[in-house]
Amino acid sequence: MNQLRIAVINGGDSAEAEVSRSSARGVITALKENFDTVVSVELDANVTTALADCQPDVVFPILHGPPGEDGTLQGFLEILGYSYVGSDVHSSAFAMDKIIAKQVFRDAGLSVAGQVVVNRNDGVADAVARVSRDLGEYVVVKPACQGSAIGVTLIDNVNQLHEGIEEAFTYDQRLLVEERIDGREITVGVIDTDTGTDPFQVIEITTPDGTWYDFDHRYTAGWSEHLMPAELPAEQTSELQRAAVSAHQALGCRDLSRADFVIQDEAIYLLEVNTLPGMTPTSLYPDGARGYGLDFPDLVKYLVVRAAAR
Repeated sequence: MNQLRIAVINGGDSAEAEVSRSSARGVITALKENFDTVVSVELDANVTTALADCQPDVVFPILHGPPGEDGTLQGFLEILGYSYVGSDVHSSAFAMDKIIAKQVFRDAGLSVAGQVVVNRNDGVADAVARVSRDLGEYVVVKPACQGSAIGVTLIDNVNQLHEGIEEAFTYDQRLLVEERIDGREITVGVIDTDTGTDPFQVIEITTPDGTWYDFDHRYTAGWSEHLMPAELPAEQTSELQRAAVSAHQALGCRDLSRADFVIQDEAIYLLEVNTLPGMTPTSLYPDGARGYGLDFPDLVKYLVVRAAAR
């Protein structure tokens, strides 16, 4: 098994490229504990040649945001005939598009926040008017197809709403605007096994007062705290784990994913599912895996072996 050749694709030109490279360095180091040939491949115009030179048995995408997480890279790898870690084309595309994903969640009976979808072609003024009318001004503005909270703004008033929508339109043509739910930020990773899908322990994410789990707090050491297991009633813990597994399966995800939630009192709201969760030293998915019994080298080995078996 240690003779498997692995290409770790990372980087590119997305807004999350540096996070991808940081994750990849850690993954490569961990993979080298079990495999002799692990090659870093930059996602650029030379990626086809780099893969051909490497001739990998397995490709491990360590990418966040489009085009690495939205099905584009996955389709490219399938056309070229490479086995790869993670979800396939369709489930990657569905999960990355927050608007489509939420419809899948609703169809699966999972609880989600109220929303309005707005389009850049209709203009900022129309978007502000629709959101104010249907949801009010206490909302969250999100680009439909970005990750790591890029372009996300928490809104308190109409002036902020106008600015937040205008900024988010620089990242995406479609925006998901949701009712703003104040509560505890929760995440649950899941992993596929030969017998089904297992949830990890529930993790609560805390940040300093007056802040939230934005891009900086996700990737800066010491700016957030992961409480595992989260101090929750047993019934609520089980409900969160069931919802994470249901969301993974409803989207058709493969190998791994991480579901993010917010809890307000006893109500649980599913926010989104990440098909390629972060793998940096401050990332949540590796924390959950350790609670499940897989240290980082064992985790990445397990994912590579599953992909190789396909």
